[in-house]
Amino acid sequence: MPGRDLSAHERRPVERQNVKKAFGFGVGTVLAALLGGGWSAAVQAQTMDAALARAYAGNPTLNAQRASVRATDENVPQARAGYRPKITASADIGASITQSEVPAFASTSPYHASVNSRLAPRGAGVQVTQNIFDSGKTRSAISQSESQVLGARETLRNTEQNVLLDAATSYMNVLRDTAILNLNRNNVEVLEEQLRQTRDRFQVGEVTRTDVAQAEARLSSAQSQAILAESNLKTSVARYRQNVGAEPRSLAPGRPVENLLPRSLPAALNQALANHPAILAALHGVDAAELQVKVTEADLGPTFGVTGTVQRRYDSQYFGDNRLSASIVGSLTIPIYEGGQIYARTRQAKETAGQRRIEVDTQRDTVRAAVISAWGGLEAAKAQIVAAQAQVEAASTALSGVREEAKVGQRTTLDVLNAQQELVSARSSLVTAQRDRVVASYSVLSAVGKLSAQTLKLKAAAYDARQHYEQVKDKLWGTQTPDGR
Repeated sequence: MPGRDLSAHERRPVERQNVKKAFGFGVGTVLAALLGGGWSAAVQAQTMDAALARAYAGNPTLNAQRASVRATDENVPQARAGYRPKITASADIGASITQSEVPAFASTSPYHASVNSRLAPRGAGVQVTQNIFDSGKTRSAISQSESQVLGARETLRNTEQNVLLDAATSYMNVLRDTAILNLNRNNVEVLEEQLRQTRDRFQVGEVTRTDVAQAEARLSSAQSQAILAESNLKTSVARYRQNVGAEPRSLAPGRPVENLLPRSLPAALNQALANHPAILAALHGVDAAELQVKVTEADLGPTFGVTGTVQRRYDSQYFGDNRLSASIVGSLTIPIYEGGQIYARTRQAKETAGQRRIEVDTQRDTVRAAVISAWGGLEAAKAQIVAAQAQVEAASTALSGVREEAKVGQRTTLDVLNAQQELVSARSSLVTAQRDRVVASYSVLSAVGKLSAQTLKLKAAAYDARQHYEQVKDKLWGTQTPDGR
């Protein structure tokens, strides 16, 4: 049948063209899409560093934690106020009317006498109270507040790590889901052409109705996968907007940060246990809790203070009188028994300190597990990339062979469809593995406590928590914050 052979011959170039369109690029193209080169056609693509810099500067979670640190800074001047004098001023004014009846026998006058007095008593005074000794309560409170500040800074550093890791993950998720969506859309296009060709062959009697149904089923499945991939991309875009603070526009390829990582797992563990902000924050929490014990115990000790008062009074007893008084008094207070409240508070503070020490061990275990997990994830992602590359190459070769064999009747339409689906799955696995490698490298950097704007050398103004502390630690008065609020 010459006409049938000619029809098949004319279809073969179309088949090869569509296969090349969807699956003919090499493994390097998928890697370039995620690692460097040609993912976006836009000249001005948004880079990973730019996205992380934006998150560092404007993420609400990070800014809220910075505000929390600034609020904690104010504990220091509050504690230092215990060494400073307390000055109060008072003034009063009033009116008094006194009417007295004096009988004759009680008076020098032989007659009954009546005495009326109208006064306007008034006055003003100043009182100064100075703490001299408080059994070390103020000293312990200052040290405690400084430990709280240091702990808050480490908590901020840990929050910065989490925000940057979330932003990097969101960035790579958008790239991954975009690549997978493109693969699925291309797969739909090829399957549509495959179905059209199968129907043409069915019309001329080359294949059966079963082959057409198999092509239709596979196309419907591919369309469903494309819809799912599009939904996943929308979710990733929403997460990106949440973590970075902007819509993803023409994202440039992402790269791992393996050059910033320790050389081995033991080195990573040593770095993490020595420098991870979660552990350091917990240690400062122990210091603050132990100092709280001393602050509470100080209420059981004696206190000594001096109070000076200057006061002027007018019309206090007689109309027109004017009195000036001044005094300075030292007072010693020794608590004897206060119902057991302070003893209970002291025991409670000791139990809290014990809890904080246990929490340090918990944080160490958590960090150790996170480092091992992240390191293993990075090694696994590297191995998966190698395996996925081999899988893609093999699946691509298999698809080409199956198609050629199908042309001479040695393979069925189902064999072609299965080989095509295996190649799509292999490429999706490669994209996912490459994304996992980048994210895992950031996870390891976070697990060892080094994921920061300074380490990544982001082009963003560095936030220095010490600046606000220096501005307020010795501030004596004023309700305005250093930034003018």
